[in-house]
Amino acid sequence: MAEQQATRPAVGLFVTCLVDAIRPEIGFAALQLLEEAGCRVSVPERQTCCGQPGYNSGATDAATALARQFVDAFEPFEHVVVPSGSCAGMIRHHYPEMLAAEPAYAERARTVAGRTHEITDYLHTVRGFRPSGRTLKASATYHDSCAGLRELGIHAQPRAMLGALDGLELRKLDGDNVCCGFGGTFCVKYPAISNVIVDEKAAAIERTGADLLLAGDLGCLMNMAGKLHRRGARTRCFHTVEALAGMASGPAIGEAR
Repeated sequence: MAEQQATRPAVGLFVTCLVDAIRPEIGFAALQLLEEAGCRVSVPERQTCCGQPGYNSGATDAATALARQFVDAFEPFEHVVVPSGSCAGMIRHHYPEMLAAEPAYAERARTVAGRTHEITDYLHTVRGFRPSGRTLKASATYHDSCAGLRELGIHAQPRAMLGALDGLELRKLDGDNVCCGFGGTFCVKYPAISNVIVDEKAAAIERTGADLLLAGDLGCLMNMAGKLHRRGARTRCFHTVEALAGMASGPAIGEAR
């Protein structure tokens, strides 16, 4: 039993603020998939926000304090896994520079950053995991979030995993690598521009005729789901891990539970 435990990597699951507050199903789906992939998963209670909203808004001191707290909470784990490309990108690329001048945290921040993975990249690339015996009879199209794609290179990984679902037809989305207009605080600071961008994105999604829209960042999905609903579209929106875990049959993002 001890040998079996030793072969299972200790993973710290960073749930993220939005998932915790808006769509906890994503956290449960991530936990299920990680356990299916043979991981020992913990969800540290000290976790809060990664600090990205403050960092992007110039609140450097507040963001740095959150980075320290994150390092303290997740340092014990072999791997840190995040169901969000933007949060994972914040940790991997910005924590080392934010804490570089602090002797108590500089090296620790680099270590934690190097252990941090977006969830589909971790499951596909690190663990070599693909869901088996799982069916999703639907057509779906996929949106690549800006941070996940450009900061972390998340593109082939989710598509490869989704390709293992029996019955799922993946349809190409024109402009799948183009911003949806969310951009974190961008949609708050520049709502008119954001609205034009997401309207173009929603029109492209509708043209696919797909039943489902899948993506790896809840912020993007909330933005697109809201616009699709206002346009009267029937496309239902789910996080990638919900589809992979067999949880895409319940209420979609933005639908009443």
